[in-house]
Amino acid sequence: MSDPLVIAIDSSTSASKAVVVDTQGRVLSSGKADIDMLTPAMDMYEHDPVQWWSSTESAIRQACAALEESDRKRIRALCITHQRESFALVDEDGEALRPAILWLDARAGEQIREYGSDHIHELSGKPADTTPALYKIAWLKKHEPEVLAEAHRLVDVHAYLAHRLVGRWVSAVGSADTLNLLDIANVDYSDELLDIAGVTREQMAELAQPASVIDTIKPELLHSWGLADDVVLVAGVGDGQAAGLGTSAIAEDVAYVNIGTSIVAGVHAFEFAYSPAYRTLLGGIPGSFVLEIVQNSGSVLANWFRSELGDPSKAGGLDEELDRAAAELEPGTEGLLTVPYWNAVQSPHWDPFAKGIMVGFGTAHTRAHMYRSIIEGMAMELRGNLERVQKSTGRRLTELRATGGGSHNPLYRKIFADATGLPLVVSGAEEVSAQGAAMMAMAAIGAYPDVQSASEGMSSFVDRTEPDMDAYHVYGEWAEIQQEIYPKLADIFTRINARK
Repeated sequence: MSDPLVIAIDSSTSASKAVVVDTQGRVLSSGKADIDMLTPAMDMYEHDPVQWWSSTESAIRQACAALEESDRKRIRALCITHQRESFALVDEDGEALRPAILWLDARAGEQIREYGSDHIHELSGKPADTTPALYKIAWLKKHEPEVLAEAHRLVDVHAYLAHRLVGRWVSAVGSADTLNLLDIANVDYSDELLDIAGVTREQMAELAQPASVIDTIKPELLHSWGLADDVVLVAGVGDGQAAGLGTSAIAEDVAYVNIGTSIVAGVHAFEFAYSPAYRTLLGGIPGSFVLEIVQNSGSVLANWFRSELGDPSKAGGLDEELDRAAAELEPGTEGLLTVPYWNAVQSPHWDPFAKGIMVGFGTAHTRAHMYRSIIEGMAMELRGNLERVQKSTGRRLTELRATGGGSHNPLYRKIFADATGLPLVVSGAEEVSAQGAAMMAMAAIGAYPDVQSASEGMSSFVDRTEPDMDAYHVYGEWAEIQQEIYPKLADIFTRINARK
């Protein structure tokens, strides 16, 4: 077919989305269905895995129903991207034995301390942290051993959905990798990591290479959606890696950054590397790796500030007057510095017990100062993290490809460009991770010769913010001070946590 369409699925923490995309990257239709968050106890976050499928199926049905029949028949493939690190335990029929444990779940602090090490980091590519599933599976080994032993399969979101779609327990390597159970350099499950987790190879999903065709989707599903009978499932990748493809941040001197609830940034690499500066994941381009920075606290901090300390009449929503007042202030916010660790810290300290800090208050500081300082704290943290990646890899970055809600705010764009000294180019894709999955699907069916070509041909950009280099040098002076604050207080956070 000379003019094919594909369906990209993005099953995230709060909802599953389906978008139908053409070869130019244009979205023809979309669907969305919410997923309920379960919080059985403090620091525990779970899903009912049934909703992974029901929300995905509903979103696909909506997207297909919005098309003309002739367009539905043009659909050739479906590719999945998804929330990373989340996992479910299922029986032979695919029924969940317990609720799925999510990436943001923080129950496994004891296991992180017991098993986390530089060796595990090198083996898996992931520093010891709250997000990888390894430590939560080890928590189950201690607290729910009978459920873990009974499980027919331990699956990520990709494998769970693949079983529903084609009847096989199969995950993409860049999806299963986020469970922290792979010897990443050899792209296979690690017996050592499986032993720590308390699971066997037989309990794991089979692995498929990125952008490879897994199988034809079940005929009954294709019929119910009004699609042709030869639509295939293509192996996808986790949502963070997919965002790098969706922004076409493939060249060595280009990084992507998602300024969302958290801030995730990364670069592609074609040789395995690991460093405390980043975590290493398998990418959506065959043979690639993604060196990824993760800052837990992103725009959630600005939302928190507006909700708790902003104009009550705005109910936490956007406040143009506050943005204007913050924009009038000079870089460094008159000495008010923020360390944005409200939700702990991943890059570069990997400390699940860290907390947020604001230093330098004076009576002249206003709400606008506090608000700007929070945004500057995020941006200067990103500056430091990007500098560490460049130093570790010997690269020199020349551009940031941006996505996420913060990338559409002029105040954010200005501060992030000035603080990092890099042009900030905003992606034109509304669902950039889904866009990355669509690119993989197009490559798999031959609409493009490879994933790189699809990424370049299907990406679009809507805004470019150039940095003010005078402001960049000012931020450098403040960033040097800001980066010294946490190490001087790290022991205090340990003591605070011990008293909880």
